Amino acid sequence: MQAETKAVQNRLRRIEGQVRGLQRMVVEDSSCVDILTQVAAVQTALEQVAIRVLDGHVRGCVAEAVDGEDEAQAAHKLDELMTAVQRFARAR
Repeated sequence: MQAETKAVQNRLRRIEGQVRGLQRMVVEDSSCVDILTQVAAVQTALEQVAIRVLDGHVRGCVAEAVDGEDEAQAAHKLDELMTAVQRFARAR
């Protein structure tokens, strides 16, 4: 999971750079269309991070809980998963 964490961190650093670029575009009074294009790119990049984190959660925490013998823990992890999916879907 270490490699996955590193990949997410790298993506977030890239997004951070994109947001700084957006700030610069606003200060420099860039074209509204160009700014909106960059906003859309940042949103897409954040969605990809969310999907990657959700995938890691399902393959790690949820799979481990479901494979275990503690049914209450498995049910709790599945509830957590559904809450995360619903939150992500609403945010879109």
